[in-house]
Amino acid sequence: MADEEPTGSFDDESWYLNRELSELSFQWRVLYEALDGRQPPLYRLRFLSILTRNLDEFFMKRIGGLKQQIDAGVTTSTVDGRSPKEQWRESLEMASDLVETQARCYQHAVQPELEDAGIEIIGAAGLTDEESDRLRSYFESSVLPTLTPLTFDPAHPFPFISNLSLSLAVLTRDDEGEERFSRIKVPANLPRLIPLFDVGTPVDEIEGDPRGRYIPIEEVIAANLDLLFPNVEVTHYTTFRVTRNAEVRRNEDVAEGLIEQIEDVLRQRRFATIVRLEIADGAADRIRELLVRHLNITEDEVFEVSSPLALRDFDGLVDLDAPSLKLRPWTPQQHPRFAKLDPDRPDDLFEAIREKPALVHHPYHTFDDTVQAFLDAAAHDSDTLAIKAAIYRTAPDSRVLRSLIDAAKNGKQVAVMVELKARFDEENNLRWVKRLEEEGIHVAYGSIDLKTHSKVALAVRQESDDVRIYSHVATGNYHSGTAKGYVDLGLFTADPDVGQDIVRLFNSFTGHSRQQEYRKLLVAPETLRSRICELIDREIEHAEAGDGGRIIAKMNALEDPGIVEKLYEAGDAGVDIDLFVRDICRLRPGVDGATESIKVHSIVGRFLEHSRIFKFGNAGDPAYFVGSADWMTRNLDRRIEAVAPVEDPDLQAELDEILSVMLSDNRRRWVMQSDGSYVQQHPGEEPVRDTQEILMERARARDPGESRNPEREPRREPNVDLDEVYTDESEL
Repeated sequence: MADEEPTGSFDDESWYLNRELSELSFQWRVLYEALDGRQPPLYRLRFLSILTRNLDEFFMKRIGGLKQQIDAGVTTSTVDGRSPKEQWRESLEMASDLVETQARCYQHAVQPELEDAGIEIIGAAGLTDEESDRLRSYFESSVLPTLTPLTFDPAHPFPFISNLSLSLAVLTRDDEGEERFSRIKVPANLPRLIPLFDVGTPVDEIEGDPRGRYIPIEEVIAANLDLLFPNVEVTHYTTFRVTRNAEVRRNEDVAEGLIEQIEDVLRQRRFATIVRLEIADGAADRIRELLVRHLNITEDEVFEVSSPLALRDFDGLVDLDAPSLKLRPWTPQQHPRFAKLDPDRPDDLFEAIREKPALVHHPYHTFDDTVQAFLDAAAHDSDTLAIKAAIYRTAPDSRVLRSLIDAAKNGKQVAVMVELKARFDEENNLRWVKRLEEEGIHVAYGSIDLKTHSKVALAVRQESDDVRIYSHVATGNYHSGTAKGYVDLGLFTADPDVGQDIVRLFNSFTGHSRQQEYRKLLVAPETLRSRICELIDREIEHAEAGDGGRIIAKMNALEDPGIVEKLYEAGDAGVDIDLFVRDICRLRPGVDGATESIKVHSIVGRFLEHSRIFKFGNAGDPAYFVGSADWMTRNLDRRIEAVAPVEDPDLQAELDEILSVMLSDNRRRWVMQSDGSYVQQHPGEEPVRDTQEILMERARARDPGESRNPEREPRREPNVDLDEVYTDESEL
């Protein structure tokens, strides 16, 4: 993505990069992790899988939304001057290049590297006679009974194609020369890759040496089509896959409440408009033409793919017991402060937070021994009166919510805010709402007009001198799985002002009015936007007074035009600005005569950078904040977000250390150019400085001045499929 240099005042459209193309630019950086020959092959395969998942969600949400606007006749331009149709067309072109490069990477780099290492992925044409016979027996016993061929002819309608399902399109001809089309859905509940040396064993259950030959299940089905279509000639077959719009309209007039509305959305999404057809390269024209016509799409929405479709399903190989083919595994470490605590004495944890606030950094610090320990302690502590938590996403089998259920059974007052509108997690959250309500827990569902995205929890305790509130304000979800793959921060504090602010926030969840003022928290949509602008204005004043201005901000996305324009004003005034923006960024840095003092960085590595850190220099008396909000219009105006100040000098120093490591990264850091393109930094003759590797090593080493409880080693947390968590679904 590269645009021309901007001109005119800061409100001119040339100053703003396009949101969709900026997101796809991030996907190029994700793909580069697979293209980078310095990486081991299973790591590279993992990122090919991740890219497939990311593009699936981009098409479901962003392309789906654009197509909806086009169909509705919307022609209004975005702040960068593009109409919905222009964005749709440019996005399809850029996505097509991504898919083509991904396929070449698989075919010409990753697959050959794996083969050299003894892991060979083959097609049906590569089978020996003995392998074919063995697979035919497996097919007849285990696969054939699960398949249902659906034929399209005058007696049968065109079959329904479910979202993201892998299918075979088959053309057959009978004795009278009549040709028919059939669709076979590849069963998602059977392993995608079948080990030929251990047929029938799922890849993730292979014991011992995993080297050998593997075959995709669709190739096994294709090799045995005669058993599905006896007494006719199979003239052609190919694989295909469709993507449906997830941005369906919510029928607010019909739905009686939020739960009914979400259930209606889930039903609509299943049958929503198709926004993309992926089809194997070389498919017969007859199949392609038939699919395009009956799926009601244009040729622009057809993606021919030369590698296997749905590479996201190859992620089972990533967990093979093949250490030489992937990065060294990472086990989250104990936090030095929490390592000293006795898990059987809840008082220890609360006393530690009361004495001094703590900052936990996932996945470098273990989730179980910090956040989960906090909730467990509150649930079983005799002095705890109440627990409240805001849940945006959580694991399907969530210890977090089980702790809240235990708390209710132990007589605590428990209130939980569960956001039902968390996209693609609606069903999981609905199940938990019903379970929590069955346990007598007060559950709020959010509101129709605002999505609750804040990550906050509190425990209220009766102590000898008073009732005290212990708070947790985080950048990430209460999700033990994503805590192993997302980089997130959490602040534990007994600050009464922060605690009272969170109490007010929860009252707005369950009551009928919203708090307008807060003591310390920056809360969207009430105070966050105005306070961020005030803090930027203060840096402008310092710069204009000759005292220097300094801003360092880390976030997932910078999209809001108002904040971008305010940063332009700051850069123009000479404020020194470093922005770590993982993906979407509308701002153009480094423009001569205007934004030379602004730099935009993006770090892409084994973990998904998800934390938000904001530092404002304030002429030597800096202000620091962490929280859930990106600088996007929806976060500032249409979501409930919570950002907390970090006031303890030691914790401020920890944040400075993190930011300093990131600024010095010469391995994973990309720097945006003024035209919107990115350049990855390289160490050259310098030592390699990889942010995530450095922070892992520091977590291993801990602070030598801190004592440690030898009885309490960090829990060996179960492996997590990082392909499942790398995509930041909270952005969707």
